[in-house]
Amino acid sequence: MHFESFFRYLEFEKRYSSHTIISYQNDIQQFFAFLTQYEIIGPTEVTHPIIRSWLVDLMNNKQSAATINRKLSTLRTYFKFLYREGFIEFNPVLKAQAPKKEKRLPVVVDETSIEHLLNNVDFGEGFSGIRDKLIVEMFYQTGIRLAELISLKQTDVDFFSLTIKILGKRNKERIIPITKSFGSLISDYVIVKKSEGFDTNTGCLFVTNKGNELYPKYVYNLVNNYLTQVATIKKKSPHVLRHSFATHLLNKGAELNAIKELLGHSSLAATQVYTHNTTERLKSIYKQAHPRA
Repeated sequence: MHFESFFRYLEFEKRYSSHTIISYQNDIQQFFAFLTQYEIIGPTEVTHPIIRSWLVDLMNNKQSAATINRKLSTLRTYFKFLYREGFIEFNPVLKAQAPKKEKRLPVVVDETSIEHLLNNVDFGEGFSGIRDKLIVEMFYQTGIRLAELISLKQTDVDFFSLTIKILGKRNKERIIPITKSFGSLISDYVIVKKSEGFDTNTGCLFVTNKGNELYPKYVYNLVNNYLTQVATIKKKSPHVLRHSFATHLLNKGAELNAIKELLGHSSLAATQVYTHNTTERLKSIYKQAHPRA
């Protein structure tokens, strides 16, 4: 199977995160569990028809196109590695066709609701209140990802140049500019954090009420709680604030390439999804305002 070699390749050569590697492990484990019905025990016995049968099985089990595409991507990477290393003589995934993904527009919170959240909602007093508001505003003002926010170090904030250094996917760094008022908010938080004794050795900018490093569920619940107070959208996650950041920048005339760099996208195609939201907004305005609409 050569699993250990493959996962070391993902960790040390591809520099994938532990979360991504676990996802790869689960996908491959599920695939080989499916192969037991064909009495296949190794990758050398896998053929293109087997791959196709597996895809059909996933679709019959109501797996979404996005999930199937992700699992197929895992197999592509796995079998490409095996072929490159000489463990198999041909790659059975080469001709596999993934189902088309359903196009979904990013879910965003409108600007009025965001302003109400940051200006009028009560985040509470003391350390936790200042931290909670800063976390919500950090997502919206920088477009940072959840994992990036959790790993953000206090030293990543440059109060002199008013920038934040973010370590993104595959250890790719990007620099995000911040406003003077936002810089002051971060500074106030750091002062309170130190005075409350939460300036721990982890070096993380954000910590829990006990001074420990944040974890994904903690941040998700925090953001969900505050978004619930101002928005009726079904999904209320940190990523929604990232989508809102990008969409609102685009609505205000920001260039797509600039937004791409701010978000840390590797390709412009990933950023172009936000243009659909802007187009829908323009259509709505046109229908409401034009006398012939």
